[in-house]
Amino acid sequence: MDRLKLKAVLGSHPHVQAVKSGELRSDRFDLDFIEYTPTNTAFKPMVREQAFDVCEMAIVTYLMAKAHGKPLVLLPAAMLGRFQHAHALYNPAHGTLGPSDLEGKRVGIRSFTTTTGAWIRGILANDYGVNLDKIRWVTFEDPHVAEYVDTTERAPKDKKILQMLIDGELDAVLGEAPNDPKLRPLFPDPAAEAAKWYVRRGVVPVNHYVVVTEQLAKAHPDVVAGVYDLLKRNKTQVGAASSPDMVPFGVEANRKPLELIVDYAFQQALIPRRYAVEELFDATTRGLN
Repeated sequence: MDRLKLKAVLGSHPHVQAVKSGELRSDRFDLDFIEYTPTNTAFKPMVREQAFDVCEMAIVTYLMAKAHGKPLVLLPAAMLGRFQHAHALYNPAHGTLGPSDLEGKRVGIRSFTTTTGAWIRGILANDYGVNLDKIRWVTFEDPHVAEYVDTTERAPKDKKILQMLIDGELDAVLGEAPNDPKLRPLFPDPAAEAAKWYVRRGVVPVNHYVVVTEQLAKAHPDVVAGVYDLLKRNKTQVGAASSPDMVPFGVEANRKPLELIVDYAFQQALIPRRYAVEELFDATTRGLN
C-alpha cells in the first residue's frame, strides 16, 4: 500500500521538533512540512481553501470556521499556550492607563478575531468589568474567516500598530509582544496577575491547536489518530516544559480551556452560540486522550 503524503504546517515548537525533523515518523504516512513564518499566516489558506491536510490553527479561528461550516476537524493537541496578561500594552508617555480605564479609548489589535485578543477581552470583561462595546477598536488585518462581518475601524494601510501606540494615535494595544522599552504592560504586574487568574480559573489559556481537513478525517480516520499519536509521542518525549502544562494533550486535559474560550468567543459575538466541547471534535478525535 502506498504511504499517504500529507501536507502539514506546524510552528517550530520544542514539543514537535522530532516529528518535524523526521526523527519520529509513522509507518503509514509521511508529513511533508511547509514552513510559514509566522505560523498564523497559514491559517487563512487553511480556513478558506483547506490548503493543507494537517495545520496548526488558533482556536478562535477554528471556532469561527466551524460556525461557518468549514470542513475542518480539531485535534486535542495544543501547540501554543501562554498566559495573556503580558500582551496588553500602553504608552506611559501619554499618561498612566490600567485595565479598567479602557472604555472610550482607542485600542489597536492586529485583527479583532485573534485568539490572544479574545482571551484578553474575556479577562477585561469578566475580571475587570470592562464594557467591551465602549472601546473603539482599531484593526490592521481581515479575519481569517471571510464570512465574519468586521465592524471595527481599520487603520490606514501604511500604519504600524506599535508605532501608532508610541505616537499616541492608540491608547493601548492587545496581542503584541512586550519588548519595546517605551511601552508598559496594561496589567501592572502581568506575571502576578496571571498567577492569580490561574488560581481563580484553573485554566491554561491555549492559543493554538492542530486541525485536519474533514476529507482526511472521513477517508482515513486511522491516519488522523496516527497524526495525534505521533505528536503525543513527541510531547511525551520532551515532557512538560512548565507547571502548569501549557500545551495539554487530550480532550479531558483541554476541556476547561476550550469551555472558557468558547464562552469568551460567544460573549464577544465571534460565534453564534456556545458549543459543547464534544461538538468541536469528530467521532475519531473525540476519543483522543
